[in-house]
Amino acid sequence: MGPGTGRRPAMLLGPWLVAVVAVVAAGAGAGCPVLCTCRGQAVDCSGQRLFSVPAELPLDTGNLSLAHNRIASIPLGYLACYAQLRVLDLRNNSLATLPARLFLGARRLTHLDLSYNNFSLVTADMFLEASELLRLDLSHNPWLCTVHPRAFRGLAQLRELDLSYGGLSALSLDALEGLTGLVTLRIGGNPWVCGCAMEPFLKWLKSRIQLCTSDSQLAKCQAPPEVKEVPLFSLTEESFKACHLTLTLDDYLFIAFVGFVVSIASVATNFLLGITANCCHRWSKASEDEEV
Repeated sequence: MGPGTGRRPAMLLGPWLVAVVAVVAAGAGAGCPVLCTCRGQAVDCSGQRLFSVPAELPLDTGNLSLAHNRIASIPLGYLACYAQLRVLDLRNNSLATLPARLFLGARRLTHLDLSYNNFSLVTADMFLEASELLRLDLSHNPWLCTVHPRAFRGLAQLRELDLSYGGLSALSLDALEGLTGLVTLRIGGNPWVCGCAMEPFLKWLKSRIQLCTSDSQLAKCQAPPEVKEVPLFSLTEESFKACHLTLTLDDYLFIAFVGFVVSIASVATNFLLGITANCCHRWSKASEDEEV
């Protein structure tokens, strides 16, 4: 073979390689969204006054910041194509809910920030597909007053959970028992009602205090009035003693007896009042007859 024919395969291979590179580059997804900054796998769209999420992102996006915008909703299946996503920052937006199965395609997600939004409810299985999640921030959602007992199901890897500065007055123990890897729990700044229903939750917290650090100084009771502003962790078993009082048969008999006595006394009082009124009426009529 001549020198010319020896080079021909390489010449044919050159355009093929260019095509392959072009396909691989296209496989990285769309270019950097308008108003966003892209560096490596990080896409920063924060502080751009966005009312909606960018329509397309590079498929290899690993860190997405949509913080400090005005986003009120996220389309169904928005994260389905972003398997490399590990960090999602949605703080300081206007979100009140998330679409079902949002994290189905983002199973590698480890950090999720939903603070400073408008959530009022954390629904059942809200994060079920995000099984690798290590840190979840739901703080500073002032209307967040309800956490479903199955809200954190599937998050056995979760190490940090921030529920501080919301509107929580109570928290189901069922919502926390599955968080076996939890290290940090923040619950301060909520209007906790420290009634009988608080006892199981408080016992759980105290049993985990060596393993689970909490902002115990910031967690205070707001009701009932007798414990308002009292630190949650200062409550003891004695504080809930009244919750365990039970009545014996003697107690019920005594209550029945007192009720019977009160009833007889009421009847007797009414009888005496009737007699007195009748006597007063007769005395008044007799006085009128004498004057005539």
